[in-house]
Amino acid sequence: MFTTFSSDNFHKICDALASNDKDLTSVIQTYGYPPMWTRPNTFESLVHIILEQQVSLASALAALNKLRERLGEITPEGVLVLSDEELKACYFSRQKTVYVRYLAESIVNGTVHLPAIEKLSNDDVRATLNQLKGVGNWTIDVYLMFVLQRVDVFPIGDLAAVNALKHLKNLPVETTREELLEIAVNWQPYRTVATMLLWHYYLSRRAKK
Repeated sequence: MFTTFSSDNFHKICDALASNDKDLTSVIQTYGYPPMWTRPNTFESLVHIILEQQVSLASALAALNKLRERLGEITPEGVLVLSDEELKACYFSRQKTVYVRYLAESIVNGTVHLPAIEKLSNDDVRATLNQLKGVGNWTIDVYLMFVLQRVDVFPIGDLAAVNALKHLKNLPVETTREELLEIAVNWQPYRTVATMLLWHYYLSRRAKK
């Protein structure tokens, strides 16, 4: 059993999931394997995830790229010298400005040490990052999945994953959160990779339309 995924085992995990779930088999047969979405364990990656909260991926990336243009390298120290107006010019909302500044301060003052987080359990990662302003369960789920590459996370707060699951399994729109989590239990211990299959299904269908 794998605890993290990598290019060495990603397709094996997809195949293991598909062998127990005909709907995931159909995703692979129709659209191929999903991309192995990963990001480095950096301040920039966490800023990117915060920017993705409740907006389109394209909007978040536009803001990140604008910040990169402004700073060159995105660092906590660089962010802290920017004024509200300068961050607004990088498409940061007032809320996101507060969140990203708080994260930058937490890293600079040593409250958060990203390399040390890699050694923590999922629960301890959640407890550590939950202390940050504006960092809730969805942000932590994505961090665990993309950055730490932990294999068994299902982001119940992610609309794309939830809608893909409902569509793929022909579930009623009113299917409850508890019922969805129960379905996801069947994908243990590889719920992260199952979610990536759901995202792949969601994005591939949208691209076809």
